[in-house]
Amino acid sequence: MKKRLLPYLLAVVCLFQVCEVFGQEKISFFTPVDTFSKSRFWGLTGSAAAGYTGVVIGLNELWYAQFDRRNFHFFNDGAEWKDMDKMGHLFTAYFQSKWAMHAYRWAGLNRRASVWAGVAAGTLFQSTLEVMDGFSSEWGFSFYDVAFNTAGVTLMASQEWLWQEQRIILKMSAHRPNYSTSPLVAYNSEATTTLDARAAELYGTNFAEVAIKDYNGLTVWASANISSFIRKKDTWVPDWLNIAIGYGAENLYGGFSNAWDDDDGNIFIARTSQYPRYRQYYLGFDVDFTRIKTRHRSLKFLFTLLNVVKVPSPTLEVNTLGKVKFHPLYF
Repeated sequence: MKKRLLPYLLAVVCLFQVCEVFGQEKISFFTPVDTFSKSRFWGLTGSAAAGYTGVVIGLNELWYAQFDRRNFHFFNDGAEWKDMDKMGHLFTAYFQSKWAMHAYRWAGLNRRASVWAGVAAGTLFQSTLEVMDGFSSEWGFSFYDVAFNTAGVTLMASQEWLWQEQRIILKMSAHRPNYSTSPLVAYNSEATTTLDARAAELYGTNFAEVAIKDYNGLTVWASANISSFIRKKDTWVPDWLNIAIGYGAENLYGGFSNAWDDDDGNIFIARTSQYPRYRQYYLGFDVDFTRIKTRHRSLKFLFTLLNVVKVPSPTLEVNTLGKVKFHPLYF
């Protein structure tokens, strides 16, 4: 299954957010400096290089080494997972580059230089994973992944160049759908399973797994701050109010189709007529926690961490089945 590695990379975003907090806090060592600091720059760069090397070695030993290798090759995954895995690339690349940008601002680089440092860091890390994929027999180098990696990095950089702030931020929300527990009979035998069991096998069942792995319940959002696009200063719109556009998918029980086999060779098919694979588009309200004014450092820390997650709100859904739905409270 392509990109089972990706959800674990999404979890690293939380660490990036913690580092970003330290890059913004006005306290002692963590206070950004106005002029270039050679000691901070080389200390940060050395630590980043060591961390990068450690992560790559760790991923190779803990993940890629479990699969056979072959000569470098390409893989067309454009139709896989209804692009939910690509949303993960977009999300991860955005936060990696954003974190690196803030880190180098802390080291005293000017805005332009720190943005380029963020672009380089996000591109390097994501590209390294694609190259490693290219030598794995299970996958291959994907131009689609590269395109979404580039989009995530570009989203961060373009906003810094245009507005000197992040007016549009990426967020995520997740829930575990109510999967069917009705028996599903194998195509080539009398063995049975359920879609609930299949989802548990693919995505897990505990909160952490569901939050970052369950493509049927995961939504990736572009959350735009309303007041930052309004020039009028006395607008009634709160500084923290955002409007968010989300993307999700439903009935994904395999990468390209809803057919799979188990270890005993039993072939199962979730028929399209009953479980159609489709895309979902959402529109709802959100909160940019970092724009809530407070002098409390602990609250600033909490707000920055929370800003990865889309706030539950009344939401309108339009999907590719031609249906329009209203969710009183969607997460």
